[in-house]
Amino acid sequence: MRGCHVTFLAASLFLLLAPPVHGGGQGGSDGGEFSGDQSKLSGIIIPGFASTQLRAWSILDCPYSPLDFNPLDLVWLDSTKLLSAVNCWLKCMMLDPYNQTDDPQCKSRPDSGLSAITELDPGYITGPLSSVWKDWVKWCIEFGIEANAIIAVPYDWRLSPSKLEERDLYFHKLKLTFETAHKLRGGPSIVFAHSMGNNVFRYFLEWLKLEIAPKTYIKWLDEHIHAYFAVGAPLLGSPETVKGTLSGNTFGLPVSEGTARLMFNSFGSSIWMMPFSKHCRTENVYSKHFSPTSKRGNLAYLCDEHEFQENYSGWPTNIINIEIPSVREDEAYPSFIGATKMNVSDMDCGFPTQLSFSAREVADGTFFRTIANYDPDSKRLLYQLAESYHDDPVLNPLTPWDRPPLKNIFCIYGTDSKTEVGYYFAPSGKPYPDNWIITDVIYEMEGSLYSRSGNLVEGNPGAASGDETVPYNSLSWCKNWLGSTVNITRAPQSEHDGSDVQVHLNVEHEPEMDIIPNMTRSPRVKYMTYYEDSESLPGKRTAVWELDKANHRNIVRSSVLMRELWLEMWHDIHPDKKSKFVTKATRGPLRDEDCYWDYGKARCAWPEHCEYRYLFGDVHLGQSCRLKNSSADLLLHYV
Repeated sequence: MRGCHVTFLAASLFLLLAPPVHGGGQGGSDGGEFSGDQSKLSGIIIPGFASTQLRAWSILDCPYSPLDFNPLDLVWLDSTKLLSAVNCWLKCMMLDPYNQTDDPQCKSRPDSGLSAITELDPGYITGPLSSVWKDWVKWCIEFGIEANAIIAVPYDWRLSPSKLEERDLYFHKLKLTFETAHKLRGGPSIVFAHSMGNNVFRYFLEWLKLEIAPKTYIKWLDEHIHAYFAVGAPLLGSPETVKGTLSGNTFGLPVSEGTARLMFNSFGSSIWMMPFSKHCRTENVYSKHFSPTSKRGNLAYLCDEHEFQENYSGWPTNIINIEIPSVREDEAYPSFIGATKMNVSDMDCGFPTQLSFSAREVADGTFFRTIANYDPDSKRLLYQLAESYHDDPVLNPLTPWDRPPLKNIFCIYGTDSKTEVGYYFAPSGKPYPDNWIITDVIYEMEGSLYSRSGNLVEGNPGAASGDETVPYNSLSWCKNWLGSTVNITRAPQSEHDGSDVQVHLNVEHEPEMDIIPNMTRSPRVKYMTYYEDSESLPGKRTAVWELDKANHRNIVRSSVLMRELWLEMWHDIHPDKKSKFVTKATRGPLRDEDCYWDYGKARCAWPEHCEYRYLFGDVHLGQSCRLKNSSADLLLHYV
C-alpha cells in the first residue's frame, strides 16, 4: 500500500488514556461503557504496512561502499545506505519467496517500542519526511498521558500472518501485552490500528479463539479491550497491491519500479491486502478446528449467487485488464478455459488478447494461473496464496470481515479523494521484472469513474471515492457492522459554532447496503460525517466516521481526528455523560495551538475561549493567542 512510511499504522490510542478527570467515578455498564477510572486505560498501537523500523541482526560487508551493515543498524528505513549500497540493503530487506527466510548474509528484525514507529528514518531532514506517530505522541504528552499508558506493538510487516506467529510468536506476545497492560494499569486497553494493522488485529482475534477456551473468549475480550479504532482499514483489500505485484510501487524511494517489484514480491504480506469479493467466503475455520474429521488445508472458497449476478464482484470495475501475447496452445492458459471469454479471431490472427479479471478472480488465483506462462512471479504468488492464505489454519484473510464481538468499535477513514480502482497492463517488451507496463488507470472520484486521460468510464461507482490508496467500497465495508437504525450527523471538521451541523435520527439501514445521507454541503467546507448505532446490539456501540479529503497516509497526522478521538474517549469514561456518543453540536479550541489571530477582526478568533496573551519568544500574533481557561474546563462542554 502507498505511503511506505505512513501507510501504516495503527493508532490513535493515546488520546484516550487521559489523566484522571476531577470527579472521576463509576460509569454505567450499558452501551459498551467503561466502569471505572479512566486513568486505568491503556492504549495499544498496531502499526500498518512498512511503518515499523527494521534493524540488521547480521554483519554484512558491502563492497564498493564505505557503509557496511552491523547488528542493530537501521535497515528500514536508512536512506543513506539505500542510496550508497542498494544491493546490500536489498539483501537485508528481501526474503525467500517460498519459505520467508532471510538472506544467508543478512537478517533483519523489527525494532521495539514507540521509537520504532514515530520516525522511520530519524534525522534533521529525513525525520520529518518519515514521521509516522511522532505528532500523536506529542498530543498525548500535552494532555498529560502517562508514558506506560501507550504501548506500541511493532511487527515484521514483510511476513504473512501465519509466519508472524511461527517465527516471532507475535500473536502470543500480543496477547501477553494486553494481559500485562491490564495488570499494570488495572483496566482494559484501547486498540488503534491503521491500514494493514487492522488485518493483523483481525487475525489476532481469530487466533485467540483457538488459543483460549471457547467459553472464556468473550469474557477475555471484555476484560482486556474496551474499544477498537480501525483507521483506514482495507477491509476488502486494495488494488494498489496488484499494481505493486505486477509493476512495482516505489513508495517514493530512490529505486526503480523493477527493484521495488522484486522486493515487494518477496514478502509474504504482499498478498495480505489483495482485493477480494465481498460475496466469497471460506468454510468456518473455527468449527473445522474442533471437528474430529477436520484436516488442515483445502478449505472451500465459496461464493454466493450475488457474485455471479452482479458485475465486478461488488467493486466499481474490474481490477485488472491485461493484454496477453497470443499463442495457439490452450495449455498457455491454465484455468482460463471456462473462466474468461476469449476473442478467438484475434488469437488466430496473432493479435494480443485483452483479458479482464474481477476481485474474485484475483483473490482465488485465477488471474495468476492465467499469466503463469508469461510471468515468473506467478508461481511464487500462487504458492503463497494457497499456503499462507487459502489454507491458513486460523483464517483466510481474503474474506469479508463481520463485526468483531467487541464492546465499542469506531471505523474511521477518508473519502472523496482520487483513488485508483483498476488498471490496464500490457507487455513492455523488457525482461523480468520490468515485463509489464501500465497503459491506463481507472480512478474513482466523487461518485464517478475516470481513466487516466480524463474520460468517463462505465462501471459501478460508489456514492463517494476513497482515500487515495484504498477505494471507498473497501473502506466503507464496516458500515455493515452498523445495525438497522442509525443516527447520522454531519459537521465541519474545523472548529465551529454549530450553525452548519446537520442531524438525521433513526435512519433505516438495509444489510449490505450503503448509507447515503441526504445532507447539503458547502463547496468550501470539509465535513466529517458520523454514523452511530448504540441500540442494535445490547451493550455494544458501533460508529463510522468519514473525513472529507483525508488521505490514507496523512490521516494519522490529522489534528481533527486526534481531537475527535480525544473527545469521544473523554466523554466515554466521564461519569456524568448524558448520551452514548459525544455531542457534535459545537467544536471549540482545546489547546493553545488551536487559537489563532483573526486578521479580519483584529483579534484572536474564538474570543469566548481564546485571548491575546503575549509571552516572550512569540514571533507572530497567532502565537500570542492562548486559551482563557484550562483544557479540563473546556472539556466539560462535551459531557
